[in-house]
Amino acid sequence: MTDLGWVGVWLLVVAVVAIVFEFGLAGFWSVRIARRSRTLSGRMLAEQAQLRADVERLQAAIAETHALWQPYSRILRWLRHPIAIALIQSFVRRRAAAR
Repeated sequence: MTDLGWVGVWLLVVAVVAIVFEFGLAGFWSVRIARRSRTLSGRMLAEQAQLRADVERLQAAIAETHALWQPYSRILRWLRHPIAIALIQSFVRRRAAAR
């Protein structure tokens, strides 16, 4: 009869040890995850800075291209007109048929 009482006590001790072990393991994993997230956050900041610099360079290149094409805007507008496109396609077809 007394042995059954000690079995319950030993089960309680084993359960407490298992819970303490799991808390320690969870704490260890949490520290590792926190370190990795800080490292990843640093990498993300560096990549974002590089990406912003690339976007700024691209915007500058687009502005430069726009400025360079400014004198040709009227010609480009005429060439995009449907009648001009049809005329150019007609010339291309005639040239292809002549070959």
